[in-house]
Amino acid sequence: MLKPTYIIPPLPPAVDLETVPVLKALAAANRALAELKGRAATIPNQGILIDTLALQEAKASSEVENIVTTQDELFQADLFPEGPQSPAAKEVALYRDALRLGYAHLQQTGGLIRNGTLIDMFRLLKRRDDGFRAAPGTALKNEANGEIVFVPPQDAQEILAHMSALERFVNDDGVSDLDPLIKMALIHHQFESIHPFPDGNGRIGRILNVLYLTRTGLLDIPILYLSGHITRTKSDYYRLLQTVRDTGEWEAWVLYMLEAVAQTAHTTLGLVEGIRSQMASVKQRMRAQLPKFYSQELLNNLFRHPYTRIEYVQKELDLKSRQTAAKYLDALAEAGFVEKHQSGRNNYYINTALVGLFLAMPEGRSP
Repeated sequence: MLKPTYIIPPLPPAVDLETVPVLKALAAANRALAELKGRAATIPNQGILIDTLALQEAKASSEVENIVTTQDELFQADLFPEGPQSPAAKEVALYRDALRLGYAHLQQTGGLIRNGTLIDMFRLLKRRDDGFRAAPGTALKNEANGEIVFVPPQDAQEILAHMSALERFVNDDGVSDLDPLIKMALIHHQFESIHPFPDGNGRIGRILNVLYLTRTGLLDIPILYLSGHITRTKSDYYRLLQTVRDTGEWEAWVLYMLEAVAQTAHTTLGLVEGIRSQMASVKQRMRAQLPKFYSQELLNNLFRHPYTRIEYVQKELDLKSRQTAAKYLDALAEAGFVEKHQSGRNNYYINTALVGLFLAMPEGRSP
């Protein structure tokens, strides 16, 4: 049986976490988050941000695990879930669904993040019905040479005890006077070190980040996702995770997470601004060119579903017939608001300007 090489500490650790560099980085991260939160509130339908950004996060988070898909494949898989899909696209869709499930649970529990929620997300993500690890043998290896770099707790009861303590730390706002962003960095490290699940720990841990930011009120809705930053700085991420275990020095790890929050908030802010600007422009043009077809619901549909279809429009506009929905979309295509495409017997319509926003983001910087 493998023996753990790191003793999981109680949180918060008995070290000075509020050093001068940390406090400076913390101020910058909180300013960036506050600006993002305020600007996101100007989007008329918050579901637009939740749905579009969740799909981008699913793509970026899966790339951390070397599960790669294209934007077109991703949107088509979301559009036609019943049709042929690559294994990568299916994995990304499952991650998106797990993220949505976690946010739904957060709303249902009054802002509490329970271990039961994490287990439910794991079961959905991995399509299995177990939960925390029950058998020993898990070890984390260096991808390049296969050497074991870290052995998490092996005993099932120990794992449960650590996760119960982490659950209390996550949900007890009076447990310390630490800033929530510093606390988030501690939570993420602790979760990844406990490594409670047989698989999918990285992705579940990254969902936990944004659920925690939403729980604490730093965000109104889950729209800040760190996976793009982690993908771009993957070697630093894993190195700093391990440095804490090896040396007990937390400052560099906390600084890394604060920088990830600040950079990702700025990147996401740019995307939110792009969406808001495009919506305003399309609204004005649609009212001028297609006044008989314009409605706020139709506008929302085009931005909530970058790839949309007749069934979506019929349902979301509460239209009586498919023919009417098709008429709306064909008129939009003829006027240049969307591009019409065909997949088998199905027509679908692409908001190419919106998709262009996602494609224009630098590699590894998806929100």
